Order: sequence, then structure tokens, then C-alpha cells
Amino acid sequence: MGSIYDKADNEAIIARINSLTPDSKALWGKMTVDQMCKHCNAAIQVAFGTKELKKYFLLRILGRLIKNKAFNSDFGKNSPTAKELKFEGSYDFESSRKEFAENFSQFTKGTQVIKLMDHPFWGKMTYEDWDKLMWRHTDHHLRQFGV
Repeated sequence: MGSIYDKADNEAIIARINSLTPDSKALWGKMTVDQMCKHCNAAIQVAFGTKELKKYFLLRILGRLIKNKAFNSDFGKNSPTAKELKFEGSYDFESSRKEFAENFSQFTKGTQVIKLMDHPFWGKMTYEDWDKLMWRHTDHHLRQFGV
């Protein structure tokens, strides 16, 4: 696994993002490529503290219980997601992909870009936790679309 903070690793992810096309098809799941770009970008915005997720007591307990396993292995196909991270319409592919890549590149500025240290689902987060979560989440969805 690479690191979102490492310039070369981060650029490798961005190259994969930039290899997506409007015709990229999901190998699993229901999302379209434009929806996936919006979804991944929204997850990044959670880390930046610019997108808020609702807190649910029972889900937070579940998140804490599975956090270690989730952060240290590949994400499962068709995993559930917060409704704030679901995008069901059609979106401009180019602007969605560009915003996703630009925001992902912000991680190379270092840990100071991450503002949320108490995640509504996962609980207390370290910068290493964010590194693992953002890397695995982004990689999962890029593999979903074959890149």
C-alpha cells in the first residue's frame, strides 16, 4: 500500500484517476463513473472537514469494532456507505474527475489538510488512519472501474 502523503504514490493514484473515461464501466456495484468520482471526492471532503456526516450511535460502535480490519485489508465489494456519500444523479464527468484528482493531490501538502480527527463512523482517527482509509477507499473504487 502506498501513502496519500507521498508525492510519487499520490501522483500514481492521480494518474489512475486521470485514466478514467466517461465510458469506464464498473466491474461491480451500481455506481457510474461520474457518481464514483463524486463519491470519492465527498469522502476526501470529510477528511478536510468541509463535508459533514451524521452521527449514529449504533453505527459508531460498529465502526469502532471493524476499524482495524477495514483499515488493514481491501474493502469488500458492494460495501454499505453513508447516505451523504451517495450520488444517484448524472454529473459532468470531466469536472467531477478533475475535482476528485485536485482534492486527492492536496494530501501531498501533509497532514495539516486533514481537519476531522473524530470520524462519525470510525471514531478517533490518527493521520496514519486517514492515510490507510483514503488510500484503500480510493484504490477500491479505482479498481472497481478497472484502473
